[in-house]
Amino acid sequence: MSEQRMVMEASLAALWRGETAALVVVAATEGSTYVRAGAMALFGAGDTQVGWLSGGCLEPEIALNACTAAAAGQVAWMDVDTRDDEDLFSGSALGCRGRLRLALLPLRALTGWDEVVRDWLQGAALQLTIEEAGVVAAVIGGRRLRWRLPVSAAVSALPPLPCRLPIAAPRRVLVFGAGPESAGLLPLLRRLGWMTTVVERRERWRAQAQLADRVIEGDAATVVVDPDAAPYAAALVMQHNFELDRAALAALAGSVIPLIGLLGPPRRREDLFRVLPESARATLAPRLHSPVGLDLGGHGPEAIALSIAAQLQAWRGGEAP
Repeated sequence: MSEQRMVMEASLAALWRGETAALVVVAATEGSTYVRAGAMALFGAGDTQVGWLSGGCLEPEIALNACTAAAAGQVAWMDVDTRDDEDLFSGSALGCRGRLRLALLPLRALTGWDEVVRDWLQGAALQLTIEEAGVVAAVIGGRRLRWRLPVSAAVSALPPLPCRLPIAAPRRVLVFGAGPESAGLLPLLRRLGWMTTVVERRERWRAQAQLADRVIEGDAATVVVDPDAAPYAAALVMQHNFELDRAALAALAGSVIPLIGLLGPPRRREDLFRVLPESARATLAPRLHSPVGLDLGGHGPEAIALSIAAQLQAWRGGEAP
């Protein structure tokens, strides 16, 4: 879920600022809903909201209850049911025909949550368990945290079930080159939940590379085998320089990165393959997408950035890129 990164980062910032806020977690869903189990949103004072659990129709009621739970330091449960046929004919239907079961967690009561978020952002998967009685547990990497919190009076007449929510770490993409497309691509990938690392040592593009979460000025071979880096889900080769792209592809040939995208027309790929060893071509071919990006129409850096982001998002969702 693309908004999880923004919500997790916002929760970390709220803790640093000492704000009173609630982390709202979708414990379960039934029928047609805007989000799935594991989705999150953060609600705080002054209409602060990060993340969406509906198209905007449910948020005012959620925000009211979330702020109450945060101020009281108590877990609250909400069950939002929009499946009633009568609502359709009375004109009060919200559009979705489903049910959301929400856990409203007071953020400041989750001592150590900042450590959970930092580990998650570094690439560790999170297992979050929430029980009806107010027991919340987080398992991430080798760390296990457990909180027993008071529970407010039930907002819904329907009791919530204990939920165990696996929350995958954000996917990471390695980008070779901070050329014209990166101005649109890097912020878009961030909004979609990706963690971006840019490899760029050319002075001309150094400032634009700062749009990434991490900038590396080393050579391609060193970057790909960096033992301190979390695994990359995808790599993009888009340096607009034949020799730099050749070096990047040569290094990526020895990696296990499952998706590799190469910017440029098929003829450029053919030229690059001619100067690569046969062993490198053999390992790259099944993973290489060239030209990278879905054919959405349009020309120029912005259209290319959108097409690349769309392909990565489709691949992350399990569709053929």
